[in-house]
Amino acid sequence: MENLIAYLNRISPLSEQTLSLMDSIFVLDNIKKGDYFVDEGERAHEIAFLERGVVRAFYSNQQGKEYNKTLFTAPAIIGSYGALITKEKNQLPQQALTDCIIWRARFDAIERLSEDNIEIERLRRKISEHFFVWNEKKQLEVALLDATERYLIFQKEHPGIEAAIPQYHIASYLGISPTQLSRIRKKTP
Repeated sequence: MENLIAYLNRISPLSEQTLSLMDSIFVLDNIKKGDYFVDEGERAHEIAFLERGVVRAFYSNQQGKEYNKTLFTAPAIIGSYGALITKEKNQLPQQALTDCIIWRARFDAIERLSEDNIEIERLRRKISEHFFVWNEKKQLEVALLDATERYLIFQKEHPGIEAAIPQYHIASYLGISPTQLSRIRKKTP
């Protein structure tokens, strides 16, 4: 729990009283490699703090080809935020690419706590702002940078991940083929 507390305090400092409330709703759990935190077509009910491991958020086209939208590396918040907010079925599955340790919490419990606690409400806003800025940055990178530049940014943002997950997941995340990724890796340090 101390890693979760440290992570949340870096985003927005929380009082001991608020931390006690958060402690009451988060539960330690594991996700095995290949298992889903939330699957496509399910109703999302939880978020989680990813303490250890790698999780991908992805979508599939009509032919079944998968595209990695996000690679979450610990420490991170995971969960299908769009589906949680809209209360619609999830369209962006989240799957563990490694064995993971998480702290899960029901989203409705967080919503209830934030109604009477400005610290939790502020924390939720800051996490949402972070995801918005990150998503906009990624969209600009895809639109404006070539594959090599995106790969170099990826290496800085996810050190060590290349040894932990298959290369085709990285290629998919970068929007390139595994062959292109192999060529780029041969040319870069």
